[in-house]
Amino acid sequence: MTSQPPPPPAGDFAQGVPSIAPVVSGSNYTPWFTRVLAYVIDSIPVYLLTAIGGVVLYTFQPTETLCVTEAFCATGRNGPSTTAWIIFSLCVLVAVAFTLWNFVVRQGNTGSSIGKQIMDFKVVGEQTQQPIGVGKSLLRQLAHGVDAVICYIGFLFPLWDAKRQTIADKLLKTVCVPL
Repeated sequence: MTSQPPPPPAGDFAQGVPSIAPVVSGSNYTPWFTRVLAYVIDSIPVYLLTAIGGVVLYTFQPTETLCVTEAFCATGRNGPSTTAWIIFSLCVLVAVAFTLWNFVVRQGNTGSSIGKQIMDFKVVGEQTQQPIGVGKSLLRQLAHGVDAVICYIGFLFPLWDAKRQTIADKLLKTVCVPL
């Protein structure tokens, strides 16, 4: 004969048991693919400006003809003109200025770059849930160098991290959250 275990005692079972903080799911944070799409959107103006400058640099090369004798003349390009170099340099300068404004100033003040705003998320401080400011935004962009050091693995961290943070996000205590 097997005996049955006694019934549990009457009353509140959880009484005296310390409460456990709820586990925060990854759904409160921006998915990795959304972050990638935002970066692609942010990169379009930079790539366009650089491409325009490159096309100008390549196409605006004066053609010169050098005749050694009446029977033999060589025609060729002598490299980009000064005007082409100036236009290329201006395009690159505008691309760099746009990148600094978009990723440092705009993102630091509002939490979102243009791409992040289009994809409906922002970068905020982990504790404050507020935009991180221009200085910390600049540091975050520089810290992305750490993400890139080992075969860009730091950029893949959001795929398995509970808070979907890159290494730069962990270093600066930032998270990406939906708007």
